[in-house]
Order: sequence, then C-alpha cells, then structure tokens
Amino acid sequence: MQLTAEQEKLLDHPIHSRIFLHGQAGSGKTTAGTQWLKKLLKENISAHEIVVFVPQRSLGQPYQDSLREMDEIAHSLINVLTLGSLARRMVDLYWPMISHQAGFGMPLRPPQFLTMETAQYYMAHIVRPLIEEEGFFSSLTINRNRIYSQILDNLNKSAIIGFPYQEISGRLKSAWVGDIEQMHIYDNVQSCVNNFRHFCLENNLLDFSLQVEIFTKVLWPDPLVRDSLTRHYRHLIVDNLEEDTPVAHDILREWIPSFDSSLLIFDEDAGYRFFLGADVASGYALRQTCEKRVHFESNLVSNPAISHIKQGVQNAVSRLTGGTPQHPEPTQEDVLSTLMIPETRPKFFPAMVEWVADQTRNLVESGVTPGEIVILAPFMPDVLKFALSTQLGEHGIPYQTHRPSRPLRDEPATQTLLTLAKIAFPSWDIFPKPINLSLAFTLAIDGLDLVRSQLLTAAVYQTGSNGEILQPFEHVPGEIRERITYRIGERYDHLRDWIIENTQEEELHLDFFLNRIFGEILAQPGYGFHQDMESGNVIATLIESIQKFRWAVGNPLSAYQFSIGKEYIQMVEDGVIAAQYIHTWEDRDPDAVYISPAYTYLIKNQPVDFQFWLDIGSPSWYQRLDQPLTQPYVLSRNWEKDEVWTAEKEINAANQSLQRLSIGLLNRCRKKVFLALSELDVRGYENRGLLIRILQQVLQKSQGANQ
Repeated sequence: MQLTAEQEKLLDHPIHSRIFLHGQAGSGKTTAGTQWLKKLLKENISAHEIVVFVPQRSLGQPYQDSLREMDEIAHSLINVLTLGSLARRMVDLYWPMISHQAGFGMPLRPPQFLTMETAQYYMAHIVRPLIEEEGFFSSLTINRNRIYSQILDNLNKSAIIGFPYQEISGRLKSAWVGDIEQMHIYDNVQSCVNNFRHFCLENNLLDFSLQVEIFTKVLWPDPLVRDSLTRHYRHLIVDNLEEDTPVAHDILREWIPSFDSSLLIFDEDAGYRFFLGADVASGYALRQTCEKRVHFESNLVSNPAISHIKQGVQNAVSRLTGGTPQHPEPTQEDVLSTLMIPETRPKFFPAMVEWVADQTRNLVESGVTPGEIVILAPFMPDVLKFALSTQLGEHGIPYQTHRPSRPLRDEPATQTLLTLAKIAFPSWDIFPKPINLSLAFTLAIDGLDLVRSQLLTAAVYQTGSNGEILQPFEHVPGEIRERITYRIGERYDHLRDWIIENTQEEELHLDFFLNRIFGEILAQPGYGFHQDMESGNVIATLIESIQKFRWAVGNPLSAYQFSIGKEYIQMVEDGVIAAQYIHTWEDRDPDAVYISPAYTYLIKNQPVDFQFWLDIGSPSWYQRLDQPLTQPYVLSRNWEKDEVWTAEKEINAANQSLQRLSIGLLNRCRKKVFLALSELDVRGYENRGLLIRILQQVLQKSQGANQ
C-alpha cells in the first residue's frame, strides 16, 4: 500500500508513544491506524496484548481485514472491544465475586444477558399492565414498541453518561417548559424504569445499562479487576473516538497511562452517534492524555471542487446562525462539476425516484461500478425503498438495502416464515388471516401470483375444523385446480406434507423449525427464496434473534406456562426492533448500489464516487425524531442543570445536525453528488426544508464568486 507523507511520518514515531491523531474524514486516519497495528505486530508484540477500542463493533472491521494480508499472524487473536462488550465480558468473568454486592436476587445462579430485543420484551412485561390497568401514557398516541424502546434509551443514557437512573425523570422535567401533562409522562417513565430495574435485579437479568453500570461502578474501581486488565493489554488503538460515550472516555482516561503505547484517532466535524450518547467534547479532551498530537490535513477522498462545496455549505450554515462566513465561496465551475440537479424540478415524489433511477442507469452504462453509488435519504420508509427497488430492478441494476432499525415484522421474508409457523403449530391458537396466508404462499411458492394464491387459500385453509388446517390440493375444485395449475399444486402439497411430517413434536423449537423449512423447502428450486440472498440474510437474522430470545426468556417467567415460540411471534407483531447483528453491517456487496439512511451510511465510513441525496427539501434531514419520553440533549453530560429546552435551542440543534450530516457526506464522496428533489413530498406536502435553502445559497454565492 502506498502511504502518504503524513501516514509515513506517523509510523516513524517510536512504538512506546502516546499519540492523538486527528483530522477530517477521508484524510487516511484509519488506514494509518491499521498500519500502526501491523507495526506493533512486526515488532514481535503478541496479538493478545493489543486492544482495538471502538464505539461500535463494525468500526473495528478494517483492523481485522488488514491482518489478512499478514499470513503469519492469527488475526482472530486481536481484541476488538466496545464499552458494551468489555462490560459484558468482565461481568461474566467476575460474576461470582460481584453478584451479591450488585444486589441480584439469585447471586448463586448465572446471569442472563439481554439483547435489545429481549430487553424490550421484558420491558413490555413490566409496562403493559401499567398502561392497561393504571392508565400510564394515556395521552400519547404512539406505538407501544416506541414506548418500550424510549424507556430503555433513558436507562442506557443514564449508564453511558454516568448519572443515577433514579434522576431520569427529574432531569427531563427540569428542562421542560410546556404543559403539565408532560410532567406526568416523565413521572410514568421513572416508575417504569424503577420497576424494570427491580425486576432485572430480582431475576438475574442484565440489559445493556445494567452491564455498564456494574462494570463502571463495581468492577472497574476494584484493584484486582483493573490490574488484570492492565497486565493483559499493553497496547491500545482507539478509533472513532468522537463517536463514543462519556463513560467510555472516562474509562480510557484512567486506563491509558498503564499502556505501553496508545494511538487515539479522532474524526473532526463528526459525532453522528450523538443520539446514542456520543460526546465529541469529552472525546477531544482525551488529547490531554497523549504526549504527541498529529494532525492529518490532506483529503484522500474528495476532489478539490467537492472540498470547495463543503466550504460553501459551512458558510451558508454560518449565515443562518448569525455568524460570519470563514471560507472562500465555491466557484460556478465547482458547482457544475460536482452537484447535479434535475433540469426541471419534478412536482411529485415518484418522478423524483424515476430521475434517480435514470441517472443511476446512466452511470452504470458509462462504466461506473454499482458499488461506487449510494442512494441516501434521511429515512428509508417502505414506500421509498419499494419505489427505488422497482425502478432499479427494471433497469437490471443490482442493489442492496440496509435499514438497521427496521422492525422484523416489516420484512416480507419474516412475515412469510412466521405465517407458516402459525399454521405448523395450531396449539398456539394464533392462526393467520386468510389474506396473510395468501401473501405467504405467494412469496413461498415460485410462480404463484396473489390472485391464484387467494383462490388456493380459500379452498384449502380451514381453521374451524378439528382436523388438518391445510387440506391437500386434491380438495380444490377442478376448475380452480386448473386455473392454479398442477405444477403449483404439486409444490403446495410438498410444502404442506413437509409441515405435517416435521411438526408432530410440539417441543420443536421455533428457530429449529424455521431453519429446517427454509433450508429444506423454501430455498430449493421451485420455491420463492431460491437464490434470494437478501431474504436469506433476513432469515438468518430472524433465526439468530429467536435463538437468543429462547436463551434469555423462560426462567424469570416460568410460572406463566407459555410457549416461547408463540411469545416471540407476538413480540415481533408488536413491532419490537431487531437487534444489531454484526453481519448486517459487514456484508456490503461491492457490485451493488447501496441504499440506506444517511446516518447509517456515515457510520459505515466507506467513501464512494457518487452519492444521491433524496428528497433534499424534507425537514427530516435535520429535525429530531419525535421522542416524547426522552430527550438526548437534556440527558447529556454537557447539559447545564438549570437550563430549559427552548425553541431557539431546537433550531440551533437542527442547524448543527444538518451541518454535521452534510459535511460528513461530502467528506465521503469522491466525484459527484446528485441532488434529488420534488415540489411535493411522498405525503403530498410542499418541500421547503433547510437543506434545500442551504444548497440554494451555495449555488447563488458561486455565481457571485465568478463575477
């Protein structure tokens, strides 16, 4: 690999150094970090003595990948840690020593670590009776899964910011200036938090917040635990420091002096995980722990014209906030070479999507690799994803979508398999509606359309009888059989017979059932998921989710005598969000157009040649999600105790978010940005958001810069 002069200079530092490396995205910092790792290994430092510390596991992947070039090194020995994985590892290791001290009800029994899904499940178990019997959150009109997730988010914030969870309600109420009803909502949140924490302690359940709290308050202060960590790990690399949390920074501040070497990598103009607790200020303060500070000034990604556009965006945001522009304005040549907008602004949303698909086709036909194209939106709702997928599919362009917060229930593959599971386990008494079974047959059986599927369902689906729920194809009336075709009937009978033969034992676990029916039937020729890799990934995530749910659920609720499979399906139908699975972040197809929410793309930190920004008139590019049960700005370490959250602060936060997002995207674009817009958004409302005003300013100032 050809390194830059700045990277070479960094690698000239002696190994026993503490270095704070900072610079903008695209300046080669992570590449320098991977080369520093190789330098350590080439100096005969044992791999198990090195720790790579990142805010999210996927961000450690470049370090794992770089070691594949070193055949003599067992790269699996490199420790890639996050605050969460470190806390879980230490709690599991020292459980016998701290279980009683931490206040668990069954200290002699092993702990049960909860995923995001299982934590929401138990939160629902606690909160649902309070909603239904005591009227909690009666003034809210949001889905219950959002209630559960926002309460858990408050708990997580208390752990990673470092304040007692008992103060959540007080902090939220002190910053509120609206109606009194919101105060009651915050009190309800606190009651739910308290009950959930008590339930977890009583039943040896550890959600993320409890794992972090036990590690930071019980284990980390213990000299025995700290000594074992400092003796085991001798060399430290921290990447994306700005995306980590204040408590993680606290741990690192105390830990760094004990390392023989440390390299801290900080990305300027970032902090995209702020809503997840990232703290740029406390991350930057860690420069004080390093004797040497290195700044990378070069940009290895963006061309000069895009860098000038970035400066124009910064100037426009400064003018909006009453500041003075600090950079030269981009020229008209810069704008024409790097920004592409429709010649005629489409009025309706579908026309905008069609323009995006046409421009993507033009790029691919001109020789651009699809993997060098990303299509981004602030959010990726189903209607937008479907429209893009349809248009790109018609042009024969491969694509890949990634929406990590998408509920499992919204995935067609999930709906299909869970519908078949309801049929396979009639004792659950949760039979699907006929239309849902028809949709499942349509996706499961190759060549079956919805109309014929409804005819098939009407003829074979019988929930009221005590006999078989699915009748054989021969029971279908003759004229309908011919319309459906005997080939489809043969495939249906094969699927039906398999279900009957393989679900005689009620003890068959749901994940076992889904794994077998997918592999033995649905992924075979003649069925809907044959060679469908995207659906295969969804099913793999679903099966892993069920497996973890089965491991975590049972003992605390054993007195209730319920089916775990049935309970899981009901949880999915309630909209509980799938946990983050690492393979969904790793598996980027280099030969497919990447479609994702903008922040998801930023976290992946992979530059491309061409970006499409969709619906740039939408306020969703900068507005916060409506979260009536939490407030990320108030629940942060930088919030002053006596402050209140005003409309002015909301506007300033929106401006900062938009600048951070737009600059981050430009830093990851090599050649051109396509700006897609329409007069009316997908709901028919007029688009006049802040991003389009900023870009209009850039265009106007570029014309003046040429005069």
